[in-house]
Amino acid sequence: MIFEFGATRPSLIFMRYLILLMLLIPSLGVAQDRKPSHCLAFAEAIPDAKFIHNASWQEDVPADSLRLTFIDHAMFLIQTEGGLSAVTDYVGYTPGIDIIPDVVTMNHAHSSHWTPNPDPAIPHVLEGWEHGGKADHHLDLGEMLVRNVPTDIRSRFGGPPEEDGNSIFIFEVAGLCVGHLGHLHHEPDAEQYAAIGRLDVVMAPVDGGLTLDIETMTRVLKRLRSSVVIPMHWWSDYSLNTFISGMRDEFDVVEPDTSSIELSMRTLPGRPTIMVLKPVYFNPPSFDD
Repeated sequence: MIFEFGATRPSLIFMRYLILLMLLIPSLGVAQDRKPSHCLAFAEAIPDAKFIHNASWQEDVPADSLRLTFIDHAMFLIQTEGGLSAVTDYVGYTPGIDIIPDVVTMNHAHSSHWTPNPDPAIPHVLEGWEHGGKADHHLDLGEMLVRNVPTDIRSRFGGPPEEDGNSIFIFEVAGLCVGHLGHLHHEPDAEQYAAIGRLDVVMAPVDGGLTLDIETMTRVLKRLRSSVVIPMHWWSDYSLNTFISGMRDEFDVVEPDTSSIELSMRTLPGRPTIMVLKPVYFNPPSFDD
């Protein structure tokens, strides 16, 4: 009997490996009707490339590119070549930007990350939590795929954590994988890292207290090793500079005098780079814009 069990063990290992692949790769799993995520594949940043910036959210997006605009706090506007738009951690309005986006994502750790009354004209409202279960989004709009990875959040009043109360939203546009960490309260576990996959660009909260502490956030971002990191959710130069100081050994730092940047596969930097964008209210358009 021992010999027979030993002889079948390789087959058991193979079956477990196959099941794991089916769980991690949508194209092999049960969700055959879902567009496969290219962000779950491995990729390298293109060396010796440079950023395209000095962009304006009112202009057309160049071919094979996307535009990111830092609105405020944790809100970013993501725009595609074909005219699709998404706003992250939407609070009901977009200060400085007059637009009705095609997609909004929300998280409810704090009222500054969601609204109970989104504009009914918005076609797709994606909440990063769901009462009684996990939020599960896989919105395929052709040139934009939006999906989420749920994470837990701390209780506001010192109680037990709220399971799956936050979502990391991932936008797949122009061949790029863009992640918004939301109100992240803990380092992702192995399963969550696997579900995130590759992130070429990541928007990360660096307040150092209400979300992750700076040391843990630094560890998360160094593990993700995204080509572009955009700090968000900061209120003072102190927390921002503390974060940057802990990242300089592995990341370049660029501070363009702009709220918007345009990125493509061909313009990703060869070395991981922190891009410090100005919120729109710091950088209002002129009367000539």
